Amino acid sequence: MKSKAIIIGRYGGSEVLEFTEIDVPLPGVGEVQIHHAAIGVNFVDTYYRTGLYKPAGGLPFVAGSEGAGTVVAVGEGVDGFSIGDRVAYPSNNGAYCEYRNIRASALVTLPDDIAFEIAAGMMTKGMTAEFLLHRTYQVGPETVLLWHASAGGVGLIAGQWAKALGATVIGTAGSADKVELALAHGYDHVINYRDEDFVERVKALTGGKGVDVVYDSVGRDTFPKSLDCLKPRGLWVTFGNASGPVDPMAPAILAQKGSLFMTRPTLGNYISTPEELNKCAEALFAIVRGNKVVINVNQTYPLADAARAHADLEARRTSGTTLLIP
Repeated sequence: MKSKAIIIGRYGGSEVLEFTEIDVPLPGVGEVQIHHAAIGVNFVDTYYRTGLYKPAGGLPFVAGSEGAGTVVAVGEGVDGFSIGDRVAYPSNNGAYCEYRNIRASALVTLPDDIAFEIAAGMMTKGMTAEFLLHRTYQVGPETVLLWHASAGGVGLIAGQWAKALGATVIGTAGSADKVELALAHGYDHVINYRDEDFVERVKALTGGKGVDVVYDSVGRDTFPKSLDCLKPRGLWVTFGNASGPVDPMAPAILAQKGSLFMTRPTLGNYISTPEELNKCAEALFAIVRGNKVVINVNQTYPLADAARAHADLEARRTSGTTLLIP
């Protein structure tokens, strides 16, 4: 079978994303073949494009990490999936294409009442919010947290989910429009970091105490100031590098700033078994079906325009979720 796809043959800027046609064989043992209805665009896709993260099979490779669609073929040894099933997946390279083969163990069944577009825009982002708020740090009514990039795809989901858990939710954003967007999605306070020093504002909002946990997907531009927002023994969760990777740091800085904790989690380590994957997905589906979290698909591009989608994402011209449509 032939499939349109976005291939990365060399590392670099958005211009290295090549729209082409590939051959897709019949699914192998333990695999299914799916026809994508929608594909999510995530910052992690840019890390693989630039070479910050390396794909397991090396170059060239099909870009992208999440999607939703319909099973069109089933390989030998697959139980639990049949032709015609609606499915979705997070964090699995090879998504920017019409058709693909994928391990059945990486898929979840998509409920009929969740649209493909919503699923494709929330699997990686929503499951990231789930593990960060429930398992990296257990957020609850006593929690005061700071979330950088609060108007981004993960940020808008996390703000609503954290508020549903009863937390006090503080965010940062880079424009007045993004501040308003985040305030409409669960955040109690949103700091425009272009106009205010976010450390000073966090201290003012917390009576000088600081927050329990900082969720930081920005990276270089927010370090080490994120540490200055924390209470003693607070947790800095660095889970992305939108502005570039954090420079090497001496562990002693954590002691100097209050015996702080630091973690660098990834979704893959929290959904490494089918049981963990399905439990995480069930929690996400439940919070969305309960109308406590609304998924905002704010940008949609044809698959052929993946380079423009990446350029807009990196220039921070996007908010919420971005999709590619084959």
